[in-house]
Amino acid sequence: PFPRLLEAQLQDQRREHEEEVEALKKQVDAMKEELEKQQQAFLQTLQLSPEAQVEFGLQQEITRLTNENLDLKELLEKLEKNERKLKKQLKIYMKKVQDFEASQATVPAEGRRHERNIQVAVQRKEKDFQGMLEYYKEDEPLLIRNLIT
Repeated sequence: PFPRLLEAQLQDQRREHEEEVEALKKQVDAMKEELEKQQQAFLQTLQLSPEAQVEFGLQQEITRLTNENLDLKELLEKLEKNERKLKKQLKIYMKKVQDFEASQATVPAEGRRHERNIQVAVQRKEKDFQGMLEYYKEDEPLLIRNLIT
């Protein structure tokens, strides 16, 4: 049983390695194609007049910036979608907290007194902590603004 397990693991690793090598080969081929395209474009621009070279360079830069802009818009849409999802979750959790607090208000005084004793013990155990959030100092204004909203 043990040698079979090792053999199966070795085969899995070999398969993963082969898939990774294949993916890297595809990536190298794609890079070679891109390099060839860039070389051809460069050779074509050398044959152009200086004014045409400048115009071609500007067109290339505009194309690059447009593609970069589209990528950034796509990223922004993903982040906004994630923000909406997180806001919905926050509303759900806020509702649960309010429901929990309302249910705690109806607990008899004896039960609440026992609960306070437990909370005090927990607070003493956690007294060593400075806080629950870790953040960079430059992110503090953003964190405060998000906490307020």
